[in-house]
Amino acid sequence: MKTISKKLLFLLLLLPLSVLAQSTLSGVVTDKSSGQPLPGVNVIIKGTAKGTTTDFDGKYVLSNVNSGEMIEFSYVGFATQDVPYTSQKTINVSLEEETAKLDEVVLVGYGTVKKKDATGSVTTVTAEDFNKGANVTTENLLQGRVAGLAINTSGAPGSGSEIRIRGGSSLFASNDPLIVIDGLPIENSTGTGSTSFLASLNPSTIESLTVLKDASATAIYGSRASNGVILITTKKGGKELAVDYNFQYGSGKLVDKIDVFSANDYRALIQEVRPQDVSRLGDANTDWQDEIYRRTDFVDQNLSLRGNLFGAIPSRLTVGHTYQEGLRLTNKFNRSTVGLSLSPSLLKDHLKFRINANYANEKNRFADGVEGSALSFDPTQPVYDSSSIYGGFFEYYNPSNGELTTQVPRNPVAQLLQTYDKGLNNRFFGNIEMDYKFHFLPDLRAVVNVGFDETIGERTRDAGSDAATSGSLNNIPYGTNEYTRGYRKNKLLDAYLNYNKTFNNLVFDATAGYSYQKWDSYSYSTGNINDPNLPTGPTGFPQTYVDFDRVNIGFFGRTNFNLNDKYLLTFTYRRDGSSRFDEDNRWANFPAAAFAWKVNEDFFKDNQTINDLKLRLGWGITGQQDIGNRNDFLQQYNIGSGSSQYIFGETPYPIAVSARQSNNLKWEETTTYNVGIDFGLFNSRVTGSIDGFYKDSKDLLADVATADGSNFSNRSWQNIGNFTTKGVELTLSSDVIKKDDLNLNLSFNATTYQRKIEKLDAQYIIVGNNIAGTGTQAQAHFVGFSPSSFFVYKQLYDSNGRPIEGAFADLNGDNVINSEDKYIYRNPDPKLILGFASTLNYKNFDLYFNLRANLGNRVFNQVNASRAQYNLLSTGGTIGNIPTSVLETGIINQNDRNVLSDMYVENASFLRMDNVTLGYTFPKWLEGKASLRLFTGVQNVFVITDYSGLDPEITGGVDSTIYPRQRSFLFGANVKF
Repeated sequence: MKTISKKLLFLLLLLPLSVLAQSTLSGVVTDKSSGQPLPGVNVIIKGTAKGTTTDFDGKYVLSNVNSGEMIEFSYVGFATQDVPYTSQKTINVSLEEETAKLDEVVLVGYGTVKKKDATGSVTTVTAEDFNKGANVTTENLLQGRVAGLAINTSGAPGSGSEIRIRGGSSLFASNDPLIVIDGLPIENSTGTGSTSFLASLNPSTIESLTVLKDASATAIYGSRASNGVILITTKKGGKELAVDYNFQYGSGKLVDKIDVFSANDYRALIQEVRPQDVSRLGDANTDWQDEIYRRTDFVDQNLSLRGNLFGAIPSRLTVGHTYQEGLRLTNKFNRSTVGLSLSPSLLKDHLKFRINANYANEKNRFADGVEGSALSFDPTQPVYDSSSIYGGFFEYYNPSNGELTTQVPRNPVAQLLQTYDKGLNNRFFGNIEMDYKFHFLPDLRAVVNVGFDETIGERTRDAGSDAATSGSLNNIPYGTNEYTRGYRKNKLLDAYLNYNKTFNNLVFDATAGYSYQKWDSYSYSTGNINDPNLPTGPTGFPQTYVDFDRVNIGFFGRTNFNLNDKYLLTFTYRRDGSSRFDEDNRWANFPAAAFAWKVNEDFFKDNQTINDLKLRLGWGITGQQDIGNRNDFLQQYNIGSGSSQYIFGETPYPIAVSARQSNNLKWEETTTYNVGIDFGLFNSRVTGSIDGFYKDSKDLLADVATADGSNFSNRSWQNIGNFTTKGVELTLSSDVIKKDDLNLNLSFNATTYQRKIEKLDAQYIIVGNNIAGTGTQAQAHFVGFSPSSFFVYKQLYDSNGRPIEGAFADLNGDNVINSEDKYIYRNPDPKLILGFASTLNYKNFDLYFNLRANLGNRVFNQVNASRAQYNLLSTGGTIGNIPTSVLETGIINQNDRNVLSDMYVENASFLRMDNVTLGYTFPKWLEGKASLRLFTGVQNVFVITDYSGLDPEITGGVDSTIYPRQRSFLFGANVKF
């Protein structure tokens, strides 16, 4: 009894001490990116029910806190943070947005996986790492940021891009990657009245972009994944009200021009070379390139509201408007967008919905490519002529009857100003995803995703009869009046089950599902109704075309095994059916497997120098069916047009002709092998990956010639051969400096690959457009070489290094120079692709820039090949200008050999700075109610290259005059309430 009494007395003595140990804690919670206070943050003592929330100013007070307890700060949309309590009176916390956690979670097809558990070659770029500047279309957010990904965008406003992942996988079919927006695969084709298929997606709504590169990552998409997959995830809502407003203005200008003779130099040249044409010279001094281009304006505005609708539905509403002018006169892009995201959760989070709806309205004015006319037009002639019957513009015509002169260029300024080519496109797309976690078996989830994408567009093209470039009869213009309407619809149903269960040291995850997708489209065209000879009637205009319904059906499954959080194994399988193929070849199987080993768990455990090291191995087969054929396996008949009829008596009758058939056509398949290493050094201050890959594409789909009499056409789609791609990728990222007031992050990536055609049904296939007249294509798919290699004559030079006109190497030794002497000389593929980005934050200042480089790529300079000859000073009907490069070559005549000389294949290696941006943030603007960031920057800062043409970054490898990329000076503001 005495012992019990002593113990009670001891406890009574300790009681006051324990009360004294409990304290009151206070502080402020802010947004780390903006410094703005965060209201509604949950502040709790971990493991207890005791807690509070921050007020409107981000302040909190928490009572009865014991030393040693853990304080948890959590807020929807932000990463949870735990802070130990050691009797401090104040704890101030800065929370990072949830996007930072995406670095730890990787999106894959039909699911997610922790980055540390990924077995495939996958790269995710989040909003905080997107490219800065005037990024009008979504793909430009990624330009230069991902190893193995190349994006080439023209200078036209709102224009689309050539997107290639690891060089593509096909010769004649599409090489575009599959684009998936919030689970909805979209079609890579541009709707009527639009500038590109991604132009309707507002980049400010994008949360992350994930690039799936190897087959083990992409095989879950089967028949459309040979060229890689890009997963686009849009931003979601939050539980507290937040308002963001972003504004950006840019002023653009022309950077460079193609060198042609100035007016004075041209006069001297005509006097010297063609004295008989001196009388044709004018009195003006016109730089036609200056005349067709202008200074431009760019305005981009976005307003975003996120919060908790009705106190129960995390929501986000984004409204945006973009206006961008092109360098060409009259060319402009207008886009208005509305995006809505709802994320309701029911049944105690067992049933979750993700609803995304997007609407985009595009209003465009297109501009013809008049660069060719601007280069060849006589610089001594004026733009305007007050006596001209053609709208007051100078044109070549007969004043007595108004008949236009033939074989002369038309006034390019007049063509731009007198042509009204307008487009209107309305697009609605989105999805509703239901995710149900079974009550009786919470390890099992059922997911149903319904997607919809509808585009309605129209385009009108008008020009008066006083426009020389409008439709004409006997060289007398009658004007242009055309109308086109198009409609596209894409419907999706995905349904799958996911089971995730941990058995002791084994984590098992399995997914199995079904996918159905259908595309419908039609188009309507009036033709030029001003044309007096426009065919009409059942086989003439107006024309309505209803495309075949296209359907893809897929069954897919994936299984992940994680043993001891060390050994990872993934099996993927998809069986796809496509309406593009006949019944015998309609279905195909696409398996994949991948293995990863966390080496650091065995050899570098608890090592702070090498804190992460993972080996990845992958194999898989993916497919290709995007060939543009319209069900060629069916027997079809084409009805002749109004100008293709038989006349019996006085009555014309349309005729029906059997269309070509592509029998026994089957899937193009690509087998990919991938080996990779992911690493983290110095407590992940330096992270990166190295990947080596090998791709083998077989049964290549190609629209090629057929033997006479074997088909109803001289061409048909066939499976003709195979080619391989091998390469290496390197990605590095480092927090070089990481302090409270100073942070510097550098990222670098490098890619090298080599493509080689292994087999064709012939030694080579000539491809590409003609350089200057029929039979002057400069590229070929040649067995043993890279696709689209340059197929040219070997130029001979004199002792001074000047080309000898008409002198080419007799490579086959038959003493005759003909097409048999052409050879493969270089190709457009770069030997090395580099990307570099730097982000510096010092207190409230931020400085960002990014660089890209291509090394070893070649470009065929068609501008010089097709224009830089002295005989082109005569157009046939008048005199014309030519490039000044003719002074170096001295070439006089244009013929099918001179234009295919290998001297026009140039090294187009370049270093380009895409953007530099400097910003300053006022974290407590408007008495602390908002934050304000002001910034300025330059887009397309500089290009360093030895290429003699306008721009070394050319799509397809042949420079036939491009839409120039403008340099823009940017100013803007970001406001967060």
